[in-house]
Amino acid sequence: MSTRAYGVRVAEDPADLAACFAVRKQVFVVEQGVPEDLEYDAYDATALHVLAVREDGEPLGTGRLLYGETAAEKTGGDLSLGSLGRLAVSHQARGLGVGVALVRAIEDAARVRGLTAVDLHAQTHALGFYERLGYEPYGPEYEEAGIPHRAMRRAL
Repeated sequence: MSTRAYGVRVAEDPADLAACFAVRKQVFVVEQGVPEDLEYDAYDATALHVLAVREDGEPLGTGRLLYGETAAEKTGGDLSLGSLGRLAVSHQARGLGVGVALVRAIEDAARVRGLTAVDLHAQTHALGFYERLGYEPYGPEYEEAGIPHRAMRRAL
């Protein structure tokens, strides 16, 4: 799989969305102990979801983009900002570039929608990953679902 035997696409049908939610459940609920009622929220209905899948169809990772009015609450009301979230890569796919491909696909979707920057709430252990992709932390550390986070932003 190191030769990128996977693709990333916008999840546009119920099967793709189910695959996104299955990866999130495995990573956030099972591995990290996030309560299921916190993992899935009202934003899922209007978010743009991306899905990484292996050539054989196995889901490897997912992430979502909130934009427009949907993102306004998370971005302080600034409609030019998108909010990247729920980035999850399955255990067997970590270290293969799947996370980078998902972030770049979300950024591409944000550009298409005329957004000027993308914000995210990074778990503190993932700060280095996002910094390597051009994101800069701002504000104090805080907890979400019992996990330390920092806000980050990247101009597009």
